[in-house]
Amino acid sequence: MGRTTSGRGGAATGARTPVAGPIRAAGCVLWRRAATGGIELALVHRPKWNDWSHPKGKLKPREDALRGALREVLEETGMTCAPGPELPTVHYRVGGRPKEVRYWAAEATGGGFLPNREVDRMLWLPPDAARDVLTQDRDKDLVPALLGAVPPPGTEPGGAG
Repeated sequence: MGRTTSGRGGAATGARTPVAGPIRAAGCVLWRRAATGGIELALVHRPKWNDWSHPKGKLKPREDALRGALREVLEETGMTCAPGPELPTVHYRVGGRPKEVRYWAAEATGGGFLPNREVDRMLWLPPDAARDVLTQDRDKDLVPALLGAVPPPGTEPGGAG
């Protein structure tokens, strides 16, 4: 008894086969105010995939998505940040399994990048240049979402605009 690979109701029927949910991940579209006006976005290069993306990663079991997003930003970029509005959730498949990545706009507040096992390079780029460098269209689509969620410099409450 208790076997799931043979007998009635076994794996062939799916009755006792655990159903894996989507891979849960979270990240941020990390930004900062540019010295010349406007904003810059942080992009990370992951040598394992040879791609440029926004900082993100898998959530730990029972980890809150926002806490996981902030943890991943710190781990991948060395930056602390202040989270802002939630951005669109991205859905895609990895190895035939669904993956769901929740994103937040997040303003960099401090820290500094040091290359690490997961991320070997980081760039700060204006939004248009960031869209050109990002590898995946799903990451490029987050740039206008961020721009719609973050007020332009000088227009914040109490700002100069």
